[in-house]
Amino acid sequence: MRLALTAALFATLICAPASAQMVSPAITAAVADPARPDTDKERDALRKPAETVAFAGVKPGMVIGELGPGRGYYTRILAKAVGPSGKVYAIITPAQAARPGVLDGLNALAAANPNITVVTTEYAALALPQKADLFWTTENYHDFHNGPTADIAALNKTVFNNLKPGGIYYVEDHNAADGAGLAATSAVHRMDVAVAKTELTAAGFKLDAEGNLLRNPADNRAASNSESGHFVSDRFMLRAKRP
Repeated sequence: MRLALTAALFATLICAPASAQMVSPAITAAVADPARPDTDKERDALRKPAETVAFAGVKPGMVIGELGPGRGYYTRILAKAVGPSGKVYAIITPAQAARPGVLDGLNALAAANPNITVVTTEYAALALPQKADLFWTTENYHDFHNGPTADIAALNKTVFNNLKPGGIYYVEDHNAADGAGLAATSAVHRMDVAVAKTELTAAGFKLDAEGNLLRNPADNRAASNSESGHFVSDRFMLRAKRP
């Protein structure tokens, strides 16, 4: 009987959701940072930043490349979580930099946080001055497929080449309906998670974990993500590793 109970307990532990990650003191302090703007804090209940950053595996001293940082919601948290011995490269394309307020906001954030460097480049041409421990992108991956010059295979290979062996590529995005395929990236601004997995493995990554922290079964995954509300959509979390 005791052997059966032990086996059942072991099975429960290894099948526990990957998103049930321990939040470190460094991450807790980063999210609690009083310098974070109120507009960022208002999103925390829906974005679950502490648990999300923990799931991705962020640790003090890491070098992180963030693709499509927007106005820096996660950039600020990542910089505080990796600490002064770590580094965050906020990587934007020239088209993103041309959007009103984006580049100015990121430059101001970098001025206040010496471990942040803003890099403006086409993603496929990216060459960081040092190999990263982790690449990060949230709610952007579907858009990397859109546009006349989009090349997701080249982008993913660039990420692979800019990572250290064993490095992590964290991809979070709005979940499309099962079987939606690539049409969903432009039609409803969502990503078919099965396609994302195929693309990541084609670039050489191994799927390390899949989180359910941001899942929302009530969301209509066939509708535009903006119809449900940007951060109440059903979102997938993928942690892919460079072997």
